[in-house]
Amino acid sequence: MKFHFIVCNYIDKTKEEIEMGKKNVVSIEDRIPKLKQERKKKANRRLIFYLSIFFFLISIIVYLQSPLSYVRTIEVSGNSFVEDDVIIEASTIGKKTNIWSVSESEVSQAISENPVIQKAEVNRNLPWTIDINVSEFSHVGYIKRDDRYSPVLGDGKVLENVKQRTVDGNAPLLMGFSETSYLNQMSEELKKLPESVLQLISEIHWQPSEKNEHKILLYMNDGYMVDGTIRNFADKMRVYPSIVSQLDPESKGVIHIGAGVYFEEFNADTDNQESSNESAQ
Repeated sequence: MKFHFIVCNYIDKTKEEIEMGKKNVVSIEDRIPKLKQERKKKANRRLIFYLSIFFFLISIIVYLQSPLSYVRTIEVSGNSFVEDDVIIEASTIGKKTNIWSVSESEVSQAISENPVIQKAEVNRNLPWTIDINVSEFSHVGYIKRDDRYSPVLGDGKVLENVKQRTVDGNAPLLMGFSETSYLNQMSEELKKLPESVLQLISEIHWQPSEKNEHKILLYMNDGYMVDGTIRNFADKMRVYPSIVSQLDPESKGVIHIGAGVYFEEFNADTDNQESSNESAQ
């Protein structure tokens, strides 16, 4: 009897546990709609992703093959002596040039062949603009031609096609340099000068003599004159600010920087000669 009672109790408990388990188990038939819905969402997202890539690639192909990728604007900057049209023409970029066919290095090299231009930087500015930034060789002076002024570069080259009505004051006016070789030598020396010293020089007159064909006379913006020579001019002229700082500001005259350095104050005859020179100019 005892054994029968235990077995009956075990069976009853097992039935209860089975009934409770049935309550916690979710039928697979209930889960199928949810699984189908999740799979459908994933498939839709995947389809949208692939369609986006497809249309993006199609858009790129259409852009590359259509006039939308043609160069419409060329922006030129950094130039003072060379006109924009000259630089654009040298670049060989036209309105029907595909922006992606532009070789930046080749265009830069073509523009740099201009003797006035030191270097050119070319960049694409999407969707249809090319930016060209040029750096010109610095000018060290001006030569007067008739009633116009042409810049002189550091190698002595005169920009004959550039004719200005006035000078900008950042470089001196070179007077009397009738021989190219001496103009080239003077330009090379001026190129070595610090810009702060170069801007102090108003005029440089070539005054060759039998004893010294390299003799020059400078008129300075601060009222002094400098008597010197083309040879080693840059080295000697670098100390000009230091020399002037030791002079009396009220006394003006000629600073000699030839074989030695000394100051010669103006007298009445010198003042009259200087006035007549200025009126003759």
